[in-house]
Amino acid sequence: MAFSPQRLSRWILTGVTLFALFVVGVLVIRGYLTRPPHDLPPSKADYRIKEVRLQEQGSGKVQWRLTADQAEVFEREGKTVMRKVTVTIQDPDRTWTVTGEEGDLLDATKNVEIRKNVVLVSSDGLRLETDRLSWQAKERRLWTSEPVTIFRQGAMVRGQGLEAWMADERTQVKGRLRATFSERAGERAR
Repeated sequence: MAFSPQRLSRWILTGVTLFALFVVGVLVIRGYLTRPPHDLPPSKADYRIKEVRLQEQGSGKVQWRLTADQAEVFEREGKTVMRKVTVTIQDPDRTWTVTGEEGDLLDATKNVEIRKNVVLVSSDGLRLETDRLSWQAKERRLWTSEPVTIFRQGAMVRGQGLEAWMADERTQVKGRLRATFSERAGERAR
């Protein structure tokens, strides 16, 4: 069997084309399979920042400090959306630390809202748990309308919402309350 040069060139061209298609197919498939699963979705944020640290000072002392693993700044809305948030507030008598999975900071008012698995702990032994906690800076008011659980020295109080006014150290737990006291709490009070 003799092959003509034209027939041989067609076979070579067909072979090279099939090989090229095979290589391109493998590269495309590998590209889809090896794409990192944690690609961040597109965002309309003006900026994305990792490891955020903000603080406000007054009279040479830190009054509050905010840290977050990640933040997206939306300048037009005047809002910063944060992930893995921690806020520390320094009062003369105690320190408050609030943590949550996400939160918002409104630039103009410095109001903060923290959401998902929110825990507030004070240096004097108070612990508060809820799913959403808001801070109004001008009024120095902390509040939530979500279910709240408060622990302190052998006592536990559950309610539907909370309001705390820091200026006059007044706190109100709202809704139907359920309180549990251990015997040890009574012994400490004596």
